[in-house]
Amino acid sequence: MRNGCVIQNPGARLEKKGFTLLELLVVIAVIVILASLLLPALASAKSKGRAISCLNNERQLGLATLLYAGDFNEALPYNVGANEIKNWVGLGWYWNWTTPIMDWEPGHTDNTNTALVTLGGIGPYSSRTASIYRCPSDHVVSDLQAAAGWTGRVRSISMNAMVGDAGRYVIGGQNVNNLDYRQFFKLGQILQPSQIFVFIEEHPDSINDGYFLNHIDSLQWFHLPASYHNGAANLSFADGHLERHKWRSATTRPPSHAEAAMLPIPDPPNVLGPVDKVDFDWLMQRTSVDADSGGS
Repeated sequence: MRNGCVIQNPGARLEKKGFTLLELLVVIAVIVILASLLLPALASAKSKGRAISCLNNERQLGLATLLYAGDFNEALPYNVGANEIKNWVGLGWYWNWTTPIMDWEPGHTDNTNTALVTLGGIGPYSSRTASIYRCPSDHVVSDLQAAAGWTGRVRSISMNAMVGDAGRYVIGGQNVNNLDYRQFFKLGQILQPSQIFVFIEEHPDSINDGYFLNHIDSLQWFHLPASYHNGAANLSFADGHLERHKWRSATTRPPSHAEAAMLPIPDPPNVLGPVDKVDFDWLMQRTSVDADSGGS
């Protein structure tokens, strides 16, 4: 010490503090453990977010249908099959609720035509927003389409075949596919709108023309609902409310890829068991009502 000042020893070594290798390894191990705990939760949150987005899409389609009915004296949109859609398009008529007819061929532009999906029908009542016709979880394409660079098709949602004007499928006011059940041409004919679905996510292996058909009394799947959301499908009902229904049977939810469903699937309880019939019956009870019931 000189004149009250402390003089440091120039030869003294300065201590440098840092992590040891063992401490670094412990920190890395903790990070790995936390990541393994958080990633499933993040994946689950992402999946739930897509399911909510899909519900919102169906809500908008349902609202567009109600607006359409308001402009056409309560008449519901045209909901016809593939052959009739093709004939109409050939005449320049875009009357069906949606127009694309989808398949697994990479050369068929309907599969990716975002303009066509909103052309006519309820398109003008949904601001021609193509994204609402497709579930965010649906990225299903065929091997040929994947090889062509596709990451998804244009539509995941179909309309209940017993709702709307089914065109040539209707004879004498009845749908020839379900003669004992009521075809709902107008909104007011659905006396219990909370019990009849209008839109549903359809399995990618059966979705084609947007006309979701099952023969109610035959106990077999002709078109199959999708199960993108942890084994469940989203549905929009005639009163505007939405439901997510989880299917109980593995045969109701085959993998979401081309040629996975092998439709039609016979569904008698003595072959596939009562659980399969529970899924089929649940949906058929919300598809239509007995033609002699007065609509309720």
